[in-house]
Amino acid sequence: MASFPERPGRGGARVRRPVLVGLLVGLQFVVQLVLLGALLALPPAASADSPYWLPPLGTPLEVSGPYRPPPTPYASGHRGIDLPAAPGELVHAPVGGVVSFVGQVADRHVLSVRVDSRTVVSFEPIEQADAALTEGAQVLPRQPLGIVAEGGHCLDECLHLGVRVDDEYVNPLRYFLGKPVLLPW
Repeated sequence: MASFPERPGRGGARVRRPVLVGLLVGLQFVVQLVLLGALLALPPAASADSPYWLPPLGTPLEVSGPYRPPPTPYASGHRGIDLPAAPGELVHAPVGGVVSFVGQVADRHVLSVRVDSRTVVSFEPIEQADAALTEGAQVLPRQPLGIVAEGGHCLDECLHLGVRVDDEYVNPLRYFLGKPVLLPW
């Protein structure tokens, strides 16, 4: 049986080299696993082909009012998310599509963009910044849509963003890249 030379360790204890080498190799392996896991956990970058949308008010996506679906289709609930914003703040398209509605609903200005045959994203309260944004107008990602207006359910403190898929409201957060910053109440 081969004998390995010993070298002094701390406090005069003798440590065999294979033990040290094994510990170092094991530690290196653990570090590599942690780094690989961190890389795999990163969401893919947003691009023209990306399924992820960009925050309409800038990054990071801040949410002051979470999505709370109603228990039944006609009950009260919060069918979208609220993004903290002040009147006059510029709103950009989070995704490309075609303007499907521009006008007033109740006491608020609304603009909706049809993303595909099944999906519509709506913003309120919003005033158009460009008169050319009429129904049927093409919208590109990051294109200015308008400015946050006053009114709506959160008065002058937010922009409400809602998403409908097949005419049913869904949680908009599933479309945004990364994790939103949830603000305290």
